[in-house]
Amino acid sequence: MPPRPEREERMKRNGYISWDEYFMGVSLLAAERSKDPNTQVGACIVDENERIISTGYNGFPYGCSDDEFPWDRAGDTAGKTKYPYVVHAELNAILNAGGRRLAGSRIYVDLFPCNECAKAIIQSGIREVIYLSDKYAETEMTKISRRMLTAAGVKLTQLQPTRDAIVLNFKKGL
Repeated sequence: MPPRPEREERMKRNGYISWDEYFMGVSLLAAERSKDPNTQVGACIVDENERIISTGYNGFPYGCSDDEFPWDRAGDTAGKTKYPYVVHAELNAILNAGGRRLAGSRIYVDLFPCNECAKAIIQSGIREVIYLSDKYAETEMTKISRRMLTAAGVKLTQLQPTRDAIVLNFKKGL
């Protein structure tokens, strides 16, 4: 009887993405649903077991047609701009959670939260905000947001990804 071949060593795949990159990728993918012509933001809320609770993106509330409300950034009245109508990604993700417990969770968002979203994050019990961009860091409202989040003990982490892109290929495996 010939000797049994030795078992092939099986190693796990290298180059897989981290949990942080995965969840930020989900938030970036959610942002692709936004119809806002200028700013697309996505959010992903994750529990302590690395399970996605909810996602959201910036857009109009249910029942408010994307074709009937303005997408403009400026107008002669507030009602002719998008700002009073758009629900931000963070608030959408909180509302989309459908009443599920968010205390102790993390929220991944590609843009640092505004002061209004900061209030919702704090009230919902989210313990950490992981964000990519803080391009409005020097604005008064972002400073207010950071002050509230910090005062409430919400951890703020700017993600430093190890890669420039995550590529999705719909034809992979076909």
